[in-house]
Amino acid sequence: MSHNTFGHLFRVTTFGESHGPALGCVVDGCPPGLELTRADIQQALDRRRPGQSRFTTQRREPDEVRVLSGVLEEADGRLLTLGTPIMLMIENVDQRSKDYSAIADRYRPGHADFTYDAKYGLRDPRGGGRSSARETAARVAAGAIARKVLEGVTIRGALVRMGAHEVDRDRWDWDIVGDNPFFCPDPGMVDVWTDYLDGIRKSGSSIGAVVEVVAEGVPAGLGAPIYAKLDQEIASAMMSINAVKGVEIGAGFAAAELSGEENADEMVMGNDGYPRFMSNNAGGILGGISSGQPVVVRFAVKPTSSILTPRRSVTSTGENVEVSTKGRHDPCVGIRAVPVGEAMLACVLADHVLRHRGQVGTGANHPLGSSEAIG
Repeated sequence: MSHNTFGHLFRVTTFGESHGPALGCVVDGCPPGLELTRADIQQALDRRRPGQSRFTTQRREPDEVRVLSGVLEEADGRLLTLGTPIMLMIENVDQRSKDYSAIADRYRPGHADFTYDAKYGLRDPRGGGRSSARETAARVAAGAIARKVLEGVTIRGALVRMGAHEVDRDRWDWDIVGDNPFFCPDPGMVDVWTDYLDGIRKSGSSIGAVVEVVAEGVPAGLGAPIYAKLDQEIASAMMSINAVKGVEIGAGFAAAELSGEENADEMVMGNDGYPRFMSNNAGGILGGISSGQPVVVRFAVKPTSSILTPRRSVTSTGENVEVSTKGRHDPCVGIRAVPVGEAMLACVLADHVLRHRGQVGTGANHPLGSSEAIG
């Protein structure tokens, strides 16, 4: 299998399978001299870790990270990056491969079982192998390092839709996102989603969701006009997350319903001599380059394919069968995709910060005299 690496200067290569002995990543291109701790990485992993509520898979993985290279440990336990490849490893300790023995030769509808066989001639049926969302634990670990490159940038994510139930943005409260099992920013929607997902979970089914990730404090000037547009690479990163089927930046598909007057983000001069935007339909990116406004991305996550309800399919030898998947699965995989989306946005932005620095340096470049955030 090729294409296990993303990024240009800040490069991340992930490895491992869902039911193998371990998974992890190698982060290459991280600048030297950055301070981090194992707790920085572990806190990020703990937000994604399975088995923390009845609304996620009950697979019990501690997801304890080991930092194997690329850092110098100080006497107080702090780690200093050396500028060399940083290898992170997470051991798998709660695999139950026998749960998949009944479908080893059967293709789950909506899953990558068939396409893996079609491409490689074989696949790992144990939890989906490389196609499992278990792989995203490594991305979250890499994202924790990427955040160290992004001084002054705040990245936060939330679940904004589950099935037909969408949050009320007038009630949006970032402070409650970490206080409920859904990463929900709307206090009025938590109980609705609780009852809704309980019903789906008990029926053995699953449901899709929409995740929104916002990066504030992003400097103006990141990205390139043609083949390295910032929104292009953010979209690619989000689409690479397991089960993601659609991505939008800013107003996204809703922009197709707007007039030119409605869509244009008007600008006025602020008292500090820098422009202020009156809206953010562009999602913080214009012409592929960050504007200094918050970068806003949303992505749609399909329902989990591993469900108890029998669905028609075929075997690898061409027989018609029904497939019902037992075992431990997320009834809404979009929930744990929130910290994954945050990590992927952090990695893309860190990569672009380093690329921007390499091309134009760190000084002011736009006519108003500052390349810092202006919105």
